[in-house]
Amino acid sequence: MRRAVCPGSFDPIHNGHLEVIARAASLFDEVIVAVSNNPAKKYRFTLGERLDMARETLASLKGIVVEPVGDGLLAEYCRQRGVSAIVKGLRSSSDFDYELPMATMNRQLSGVETVFLPAEAHYIHLSSTLIKEVAGLGGSVSDYVPRSVHRRMVAGGSSVDDQPRG
Repeated sequence: MRRAVCPGSFDPIHNGHLEVIARAASLFDEVIVAVSNNPAKKYRFTLGERLDMARETLASLKGIVVEPVGDGLLAEYCRQRGVSAIVKGLRSSSDFDYELPMATMNRQLSGVETVFLPAEAHYIHLSSTLIKEVAGLGGSVSDYVPRSVHRRMVAGGSSVDDQPRG
C-alpha cells in the first residue's frame, strides 16, 4: 500500500488544502491528513475542532484518514505509520524555500520522500492566516472554505492562544 501524509495545522482547513489533499488521494492508496500543533503558531480553533472540521470536510473522499500528529518529529510519525511520502502544496517560491530544508531533513532522518504539488492558480493566494484575518475584520471567506468551516467561523469558533499539544 502506498501511503502518504499531508501534514498541517489546518487552522482552518480551506479549499486550497482540499485541492492538494484530493490530488494526493489520486496518487496514493491512503492519505493521512495529519493535524498538528505548532508551538510557534497562535490558533483560532482547538485541535479537536480542527480535527472535526477536517473529518467533516473530507468524509466523502475515499482513502483519507484524519488524525492528530501528536508530539515528536514528523519523520518519526511517518516511520511509525509506514508512510512513503509527505505531500506539501506550494503556492510560491518562498513556500519551496521554506519546505526544501525540511524535506531534506525528513528524508535523511527516515527515508521518507516529500512530494511537492503546485497550487492551482485560483488557490495560490489562500492561507489559513489570511482567511482568519479577512474573517476577523468582517470580510466574507465563504468562497475559500468549506461550508462546515464557514459555519464555525461565523459562529465564532474558539479563539485559542495556548492549548494542549498532541
